[in-house]
Amino acid sequence: MTAQRADARRNYARLLAVAEEEIAAYGADASLEQIARIAGVGSATVRRHFPSRHALLEAVFAARIEILCAHARDLTGAADTRAALLEWLSAVTSSAASIRGLAMALTRDQTADPDEPHEHCATAQLTEAGEPLVRRAVQAGAVASGVTLTDLLTLITGIALATEHHPDPATEANRLFDLAVTGVSPRQG
Repeated sequence: MTAQRADARRNYARLLAVAEEEIAAYGADASLEQIARIAGVGSATVRRHFPSRHALLEAVFAARIEILCAHARDLTGAADTRAALLEWLSAVTSSAASIRGLAMALTRDQTADPDEPHEHCATAQLTEAGEPLVRRAVQAGAVASGVTLTDLLTLITGIALATEHHPDPATEANRLFDLAVTGVSPRQG
């Protein structure tokens, strides 16, 4: 029995490593069958460890999402609420643009069936971590009332998807995000 658990752990680690490579190469729609083939396991083993594509994407992106969440928590007490929010949103934008498949995973999280539980999905985690930043910025008058983190994540996701094939997607995504933040019209004196 212990050997099976060790074997299962090895299979999980191998599947996750292969999935990371395949998603980096082909995005969120990477073939689960191809992942199984490369990992040297059957598709049933993939489904046993990752019952859905969503579960696989969540596992692949878990470490990066946790880093972004920790960064949001670190910024929550910052005196300049606007700067703190924008610093965090810039980090999310860079990640969504440069980690192939992450933006698509965020899109799927946002459009998923609302009756299906997604408490551990990337969007839910980012929302929970980033909400205090948005709330503080709105309370300080640094962000327009009515702006939600969902609005901002949708904007970031769209920008990341639009820049996915750019030679430097993170830089281009942040440039476009900055443009969205500052607006396209010069300030009138």
